[in-house]
Amino acid sequence: MHRYVTFIILGLGVFAVVAGLMLQLFAYPRLAKIPHNVDEVSVAHGDGITALVYMKNGDTYTPEIREDLSLTSTTHVTGNMRAEEVTEDGDVTVWVEASIVTVDGEPDTTVNGSLRSLCLDRHTGEAVTPCENQFYEDAEGERITGVRGSLLQPGLNFKFPFDTEQRDYRWFDTNLKKALPVKYSGEEEIQGLTTYKFTQVISPTKVEERDVPGALVGQPDVPTVRAELYYEATRTLYVEPLTGAVIRGGEDGKQELRADGQATTVFEGDLSITDETVTANVQAAEENIGSLWVITVLPVILYVVGGVLIVVSVVMMMAGGRGRHNASAQAPTRVKQPV
Repeated sequence: MHRYVTFIILGLGVFAVVAGLMLQLFAYPRLAKIPHNVDEVSVAHGDGITALVYMKNGDTYTPEIREDLSLTSTTHVTGNMRAEEVTEDGDVTVWVEASIVTVDGEPDTTVNGSLRSLCLDRHTGEAVTPCENQFYEDAEGERITGVRGSLLQPGLNFKFPFDTEQRDYRWFDTNLKKALPVKYSGEEEIQGLTTYKFTQVISPTKVEERDVPGALVGQPDVPTVRAELYYEATRTLYVEPLTGAVIRGGEDGKQELRADGQATTVFEGDLSITDETVTANVQAAEENIGSLWVITVLPVILYVVGGVLIVVSVVMMMAGGRGRHNASAQAPTRVKQPV
């Protein structure tokens, strides 16, 4: 009986380890993927902001620097299901982001807007090539399209990888058009959800040169002045590590026009994701965590349980062997007696 129990425990241990391997090697690659059909809206808000706004004037827009503004940034991310890179079980998807920043209470007053598209690795969340559907458009009608084999928007753009690690990554900055380090800086709990905090600090950097009305840079008598645009920012992202989803985030930024030794601030302030968006992000992350638990946490549990059962069965085998040996050694010797 002892032998049968031992083999049953050994079989259960081996089964648990094999089941864990199957989940990790076969189920995880199929299920831990970002979706093709994403459709998400994120809203950020800020008060007391200085910004260069474009006031609608008939069919045109007139630039004007205003202070103490309340701004709302609305970002809509959708999946391009018609892109040639998108296949049902493929490892690449295409996401499109439309963003606009407006002045609260003034729907016709715009600060900026943008549209962009890129191909993403469905496991890591990083931009990948080859990609026919990558572009960005910071001004209406001025679309910049990437070469098929060259990354136009490298690094992480929308989310972090599944099983995000406590280390530094590279996050794409839409102003500088390059991926820059975003550093791990600790853990923080948001609405009961553990998140990893990442911080990206961008020192004042020249973005471009552009022709601007002289009035914007302190030269009202000059119709057009060639100015340099400088940009700096501190970006903070709070990431749920299992799914890699950004739960909360904010950006404290500043932009200056510099011409003839004079600097004019055209943007300064902090935009942060609203509480309503954070709550929606937490709920979505919790749902996805439940789905991923089976293929991330369960294999580890199976490994531990299987390993313990195998060790127990081996110990039982050894104990059983010693028991039989001792029983043989202690058995009395029968002496034949004469009749």
